[in-house]
Amino acid sequence: MSQTANRKELKKSQPIKAALSAFIGTTIEWYDFFLYGTAAALVFPQLFFPKSDPLVGTLEAFATFTLGFLARPVGGIIFGHFGDKIGRKSMLVITLLIMGICTTLIGLLPVYESIGFMAPLLLIVLRLLQGIGVGGEWGGSALISAEHAPEGKKGLYGSFMQTGVIGGLLLSTLIFSMTSMLPEDQFLSWGWRIPFLISILLVIVGLFIRLRVMETPDFENVKDLGKQARFPIWEVLKNYPKQVLLAMGARFAENVSFYIFSTFALTYGTTHLHVPRSMILNGITLASAIELITIPLFGALSDRIGRRLLFLGGAAFTALFAFPFFWMINTGSTTVTWLAFAIVFAIGHGAMNGPEVAFFSELFEARVRYSGISLGYQLCSVFAGGLAPLVASSLLAWTGGNPWSVALYLIGACLVTFISVCIASETNKKHVYLSLIEKETVES
Repeated sequence: MSQTANRKELKKSQPIKAALSAFIGTTIEWYDFFLYGTAAALVFPQLFFPKSDPLVGTLEAFATFTLGFLARPVGGIIFGHFGDKIGRKSMLVITLLIMGICTTLIGLLPVYESIGFMAPLLLIVLRLLQGIGVGGEWGGSALISAEHAPEGKKGLYGSFMQTGVIGGLLLSTLIFSMTSMLPEDQFLSWGWRIPFLISILLVIVGLFIRLRVMETPDFENVKDLGKQARFPIWEVLKNYPKQVLLAMGARFAENVSFYIFSTFALTYGTTHLHVPRSMILNGITLASAIELITIPLFGALSDRIGRRLLFLGGAAFTALFAFPFFWMINTGSTTVTWLAFAIVFAIGHGAMNGPEVAFFSELFEARVRYSGISLGYQLCSVFAGGLAPLVASSLLAWTGGNPWSVALYLIGACLVTFISVCIASETNKKHVYLSLIEKETVES
């Protein structure tokens, strides 16, 4: 076979390789990030904030959880800048290393009983570094999958990256669930560390896969024309402020609902309903496994009927199911609780999650796309998912353990998304995905 034929065959295989790389790499990075959320609900209050009463300890643990989200826009700006100037691939290798090293170090941290206030301080530093790493990760993985995708299939291929986020939740919850089966004293002594230490092995696998993927065609086109933006973030703020705000608003319900159901629900179930933590963890694991299937289905559907309709449907469904979700888990029934998690993850969250990568990446031209989608996505994370467990826990304390206020908070988040998506234009079937540089080239 000739070299030309080999190159053509290599390019043909890149969309699948890119989608696989985005899925596996994102699974590993978000496994690292989600581990902290699970531990913040179940372990960190006792081990790193033991001087507080249980409720205050939980709030303090969730406050450090929120710090990771505050760092995410910083990571998005840093890695978005270099991702638009140097390339998507190299940034993904760096972010994977940052996440893996920080997660492993958390697993090695001495607790408050051993080194006092230095324990929570080191925990906060590592959480901030995690936030910077994952802040740069999402935009790069999204573009690796979407920019390699065949025309007309960006929703489907982009959704594989989103399944990686859920894959990270599934893997972290599953492993944490297994270690939590240890006797309580062993789990708090050393068992909780195992999921964090496993991260280093996963990173090795992720690096092997990511290094085998080519740079995206869109970035190569920008690079060949010498049209990289000098200051990508400034161009985004100058030329695309509306798109950034609409991306933030569109994502609001998806992000708030995800952390209410995956993180806050753990505390609510174990602390207020007094059900076994394994019951909630297993429910989240089952729901995550189901959503792994529904996300690509919704992504593919968005290629046919558009991104907006699915976002609107997902937000409306989540709002309508806010009160029923808490009614169902309040029964204390394992079957009913698992069904509640399965419904909100697979349908409400999945409908918004599936088309998200394609929708957001289609809002920006290629030369500033990494910075644009990272800024919109990560800024929303600060005000939505980053605050969700903290706000929900505070509302629960304010209402004396009654979750009606949390349900209303969730409905309010869905309203933000519904209004934002109504304002936004449909991006599917339009040629907005082509960069302005490509248009100039065609015209000239």
